Amino acid sequence: MAWMQIIQSARSLLRTTQPSSTPSLSRFYSKPAPYAVKVGIPEFLSGIGGGVEAHIGILESEIGDLSKLLVTRTLKLKKHGVPCKHRKLILKYSHKYRLGLWKPRADAIKA
Repeated sequence: MAWMQIIQSARSLLRTTQPSSTPSLSRFYSKPAPYAVKVGIPEFLSGIGGGVEAHIGILESEIGDLSKLLVTRTLKLKKHGVPCKHRKLILKYSHKYRLGLWKPRADAIKA
């Protein structure tokens, strides 16, 4: 009988202290990463880096806005004179951006 009371009291203590003892994830991160609020073609290409920002003028005049750039195929970029390495970077990061896995950071923008 005494063992049953000890086991029940230990179980009740474990149930009450377990949820409060788990650390929250907000404690591990000091502050959120600064993301650009308005993302256009210049902000997007500057966020990619790797020399891709050299094509801002061409892509902005020919394609127009970011939503069209995100669905642009490699042949269209090739027709506008974007080299293979830059096309690969643009397509890679546009796919990540559509999935919500990547955003250009605010400090990467040099405007």
